[in-house]
Amino acid sequence: MKYENADNIFPEKLLIEIRRFMPEGYVYISPKGGRKEWGSVSGQKSELEKRNTEIYEEYHAGKSVDTISEERYLSKSSIYRILKQFEYM
Repeated sequence: MKYENADNIFPEKLLIEIRRFMPEGYVYISPKGGRKEWGSVSGQKSELEKRNTEIYEEYHAGKSVDTISEERYLSKSSIYRILKQFEYM
């Protein structure tokens, strides 16, 4: 992110209006279109969704939480949390 001096970019009337709301400090202006969703750029979100779906399917195929926990290197509470997410879908 690049910082620019507002005096060099905005017209004086706009700066006066902005200073009414925020007399000093930094203001972040997000890019047009807003922020991207977490993990959408790196693919991490889709990987976790795939893993969690696999865990859900393994559990309903008869694997125990203990076994899934050991195989996936996750705590039992994490497995229960993942399974609970699917109850509300």
